[in-house]
Formats: sequence, structure tokens, C-alpha cells
Amino acid sequence: MAISKGHRFAIEFDEAFPLGLVLVGEVAPDNEYQSREDRAAGRPARQRVDETTGKRQWKATVTDPNETNSKRASFDVTFLADVQPVPTTSEALPGMRPIELDGLTAEPRVAGNGEFKYQSYAFRATGFKASASSAKPARNATTESAQKAA
Repeated sequence: MAISKGHRFAIEFDEAFPLGLVLVGEVAPDNEYQSREDRAAGRPARQRVDETTGKRQWKATVTDPNETNSKRASFDVTFLADVQPVPTTSEALPGMRPIELDGLTAEPRVAGNGEFKYQSYAFRATGFKASASSAKPARNATTESAQKAA
């Protein structure tokens, strides 16, 4: 069985990130490198397009609260969409919001330098989905018992 280089594995969000993710900042276009000469000539920056899907790429920095290594806790997620994805949750702190990703894929990669290499993943998503915790109102035993009594 051969798996080609760059294969993207579909994965459920809860499986990859059991404690969820926190979006830090905003979603921004993933632009191609622009040289000093291009900037001086006034050429506009071009947004990257995914070779596999043909969709435009957007980048966002996220933090995984389940990661124990602080250097690996924050990373970029690439969104593949025709229009800029908009988070469905409100901010918990200024510039930070809990999120869940829709259409999540993981691509295995080798990261690190020299002798200190480790297994890493490039995560891509198609957008945001409403988190289960924000979609349902919080309920507790006293609320449920009061409703049954009524």
C-alpha cells in the first residue's frame, strides 16, 4: 500500500483537538511572497491558491490548550475557501475566541532542525462550525428538576 507524499487525511475535530482550539487574532489572506522589487513597482500581492482544491488559502494562528510543549502549542491553520471564513463564536478575551473547525484534514510532516526533528502536521479546514458548547444553553440538575415539576 503506497500513500503519496502530501496526502491529506480527513480527521474529526474532537479527535484531533479534544480540548478544542483558541483562535488568536483574525483570519487573513495567505499571500505569496512579494519581493522588494515587486513592492517597489507597486504590484499587488497575490493570494495563494491550493493546488489540490483550487480554493483560495487563508491563514489563522490557533493555540491548542491540550499541547504540553509550549513551543508547539500555537501554530497556523490554513483555510481553503472562496471567501474569508468568519468565526461563529464570540471572544472570550480580547483577540481570543474558542473555535471548532469544519472539514478538517491533517497532512503529516517532519518538523524541527538538525538532530531535533519530530512528527508534525499541517492542518487545513474549510471553515468554522458553531461549537456544541455555544449552541446549547447550559443546563444543570436544578433547572431540569424545576422543569419536570412544572
